[in-house]
Order: sequence, then C-alpha cells, then structure tokens
Amino acid sequence: MFGNGKRNGNGVAVAPITTLIAEGTVIRGDVAFTGGLHLDGRIEGAVSADGADAVLTLSDKGRVVGEIRASNAVINGLVQGDIVVGERLELAAGARIEGNVYYKTLEMAAGAQINGKMVYQPDAPRQLPPPDLVAAEA
Repeated sequence: MFGNGKRNGNGVAVAPITTLIAEGTVIRGDVAFTGGLHLDGRIEGAVSADGADAVLTLSDKGRVVGEIRASNAVINGLVQGDIVVGERLELAAGARIEGNVYYKTLEMAAGAQINGKMVYQPDAPRQLPPPDLVAAEA
C-alpha cells in the first residue's frame, strides 16, 4: 500500500504520509496538499494534490463530499464526487464511490463499489466539464 515512501507500480517514488486529518474532524472547504494525506475524518469540498509523488489515503472511516484530484490514491471510505487520478488508484474492499472515476492504473478489491462511470486515461487526466454542463446532459 502507499504511504511509506515506497514506489508505485511504475517504479515512481510515492510520498510518505505527512498530514493526518483525524476521525471526528470535519473540514468544510477545499483542501490542497503536497506529500501524503491520510484522511480518517470528513472533507466537504474538493481535495487536490500537487506533485507526481503525492498520495491521498482515505480510510474506512474517511469521507469526501467533493471532487478528488491526485497523482495516487488509496480509497477505503466513502466518496461522493468524481475521482481523477493521474497515476495509480487503489480501491480497497470498503470503497464506496458515488461519482465517476478517471484513472491510469487501477487496482480494485472485491467488495469495492462504484456508482458512476469508470474512464481509463492513458495520459494526463483531462479537465472535467463544469458541473452545470454535466447536470444539463443528465
């Protein structure tokens, strides 16, 4: 798993966990980070990582209501929003995704659930359409 200064499937070094948002903590607003972020709490807003080695780890207790953009992510909690991962996305058995998933490399455990589209992107993640455009298409 990510987070211990290891390398991802492509041999690229992945940042160790440098930030912890603990269980019981609720952040209302966007969160931007570099390095590694471990989330046991709840974020109501967009989560974005800067850097090719950045990694988001969402525990089984963690929740995100908003879009996630990161190079690498390990998801084992609830996400209500789109996920855009430029390199490697790991969905553990407890992952519950209510949104679209854009990925380059995907590892998905038995039991993980996605209610949305899964879109393979071999290159850098594309920009998502504005939310009002998506709503108009639905």
